[in-house]
Amino acid sequence: MSHTLPPWPARSAFPPGFLFGAATSAFQIEGGVATEGRGASWWDRYTHLPGRIRDGRHADTACDHHRLWREDLDLMQRLGLQAYRFSIAWPRVLPMGRGAANEAGLAFYDRLVDGLLARGIVPYATLYHWDLPLALADAGGWQSRDTAAALADYAALVVQRLGDRVQHWATLNEPRCCAWVGHFEGRHAPGLQGDLRATLAAVHHQLLGHGLAVQAMRAARPTAQLGLVLDLKPHLPASGHADDVAAARRGDGVFNRCLLDPVFHASYPADVVQACAAEMPEIRSGDMATIATPIDELGINYYTRAVVAHDASRPWPSLREERVPGVHHSTMGWEDWPEGLEQTLLRVQREYAPKAVYIAENGAAEPDEVSTDGLVHDPARQHYLRGHVQACARALAQGVPLQAYLAWSLMDNFEWGRGYTQRFGLVHVDFETQQRRVKNSGADYAAFIASPRA
Repeated sequence: MSHTLPPWPARSAFPPGFLFGAATSAFQIEGGVATEGRGASWWDRYTHLPGRIRDGRHADTACDHHRLWREDLDLMQRLGLQAYRFSIAWPRVLPMGRGAANEAGLAFYDRLVDGLLARGIVPYATLYHWDLPLALADAGGWQSRDTAAALADYAALVVQRLGDRVQHWATLNEPRCCAWVGHFEGRHAPGLQGDLRATLAAVHHQLLGHGLAVQAMRAARPTAQLGLVLDLKPHLPASGHADDVAAARRGDGVFNRCLLDPVFHASYPADVVQACAAEMPEIRSGDMATIATPIDELGINYYTRAVVAHDASRPWPSLREERVPGVHHSTMGWEDWPEGLEQTLLRVQREYAPKAVYIAENGAAEPDEVSTDGLVHDPARQHYLRGHVQACARALAQGVPLQAYLAWSLMDNFEWGRGYTQRFGLVHVDFETQQRRVKNSGADYAAFIASPRA
């Protein structure tokens, strides 16, 4: 497929104060897993189990960001990034998940935040990006209601420490993925397969933890901007057949409405509850009101769409995704479909009306290699980023209160169950030498950010 590049939108399409940046997560880049008192997470254990990670590798070093953070912040500054989303490693701060804090871990994030601010970069902090402390995992993980309370205690501790400098906070990253991919599909920690009861418990307890954490953080820092990050994906039927239309509705229920509805409407979707009645977790009085504690901003991770067909041979929701022919797919197998980002933003605004929205992740994995000229030519990613930033401009023009766009990812990193086989970065990383090299897409994005608004 040709990658004839669409133009970037006019910078004037984005209001003053709109931020362009990039995102990472702690487990995927930090390394230093046994450094300065950090405890283990369930992902540390999972990555060392034979056969779990596609390339058989782990994240003990990853991008060595725990050691190279100053150089990485300098790199962000050279790219002209205005904002940076990172996650705080729960086991680095609370090695046992609760109890005594690890001062060295907190001090690391002190330095990181101060370094960002010194370079004029706005920090966006995520508290839980899947690296659950192993002690909590062994006590039941997200199947245990007690983990929700532990998240709230952790959130209060961190926001009290960093909230004088960090304004933007997300409690959770992609609770759907943590629940469904980790407890039903078996491709992420803790690696359970087909356990619908565990999956739905993990959904509920993460969301309950989110609500409790928002309440605790708001009490500690009343002016903080609080929310969570959801991965959203339009589900379209593969045909006009009634079975496929129904499958798309089921997929939308699991992927999108099962998270959005409780956060904004204090209820789970009726069709999902009906289909899963026998496997639903205990929902106590007051739980849904807690989950729906008002938030200030919603982070959205968008990558692609799902074109789905009914498949009775598969467990509920009984569907399979169809690959659309004749269009570009990333090495993850994801279609470049920016129209879906615009549609998602408009739908969220229409049906849920968050006060503010930001794109917390958006990007593409491509087969990036360093060329003989020393550059990394990645026109497919340039095409992807330009198209999706255009979609943001169109959504803004239609009244969506979009405030930031954070590309995934700042640099190549550990892509969970796929190990180091997927490169999402604006910056190429040689994982043997830790050399960073800005790709053409990174330079292109930097030039757009630096372009005049007039």
